[in-house]
Amino acid sequence: MSLEVQIEGWVQEMLEGQDPSLFLVEVSISNAKNSQKVVVHLDGDEGISIDTCAEISRKLGARMEEENLISESFTLEVSSPGLDLPLKMHRQYKKNVGRNVKVLLQDNTTKKGVLMQVDEQQIVLKEELKVKSKDKSKKRGETKEVVIPFQDIKKTNVLASFK
Repeated sequence: MSLEVQIEGWVQEMLEGQDPSLFLVEVSISNAKNSQKVVVHLDGDEGISIDTCAEISRKLGARMEEENLISESFTLEVSSPGLDLPLKMHRQYKKNVGRNVKVLLQDNTTKKGVLMQVDEQQIVLKEELKVKSKDKSKKRGETKEVVIPFQDIKKTNVLASFK
């Protein structure tokens, strides 16, 4: 069993005793100078608190040391994914309905708009039409709904809003 799978199992066990809206997004392990870095991203349908991340970090760190999971030194980071990481799970898409997103498609084109709907096969964006100043037939602020199947999505990022 790989280290990632072992850690995922432990984190899932720890989350079972927590709020059922919390979920594991990913575990990644990378090599740094003379040590390994273990990164655990957690999220929740209503977000996740820093206190919850700290609690899981303490429990997970203790268990990793107890089980001597990694023999050399390691660093452990438990956090929410943040805006800089793309959405990875269907549940994250649902959580971000109503927010502005940028979707990179498999053909390397991008779509930006408000995430309006999510189902098992696709997402729906409300995309603001780009209006050229000479085209008087289309008004600024016009929108259209764009349906994007999940298989066409390479990655999706939530855009920060400073309104």
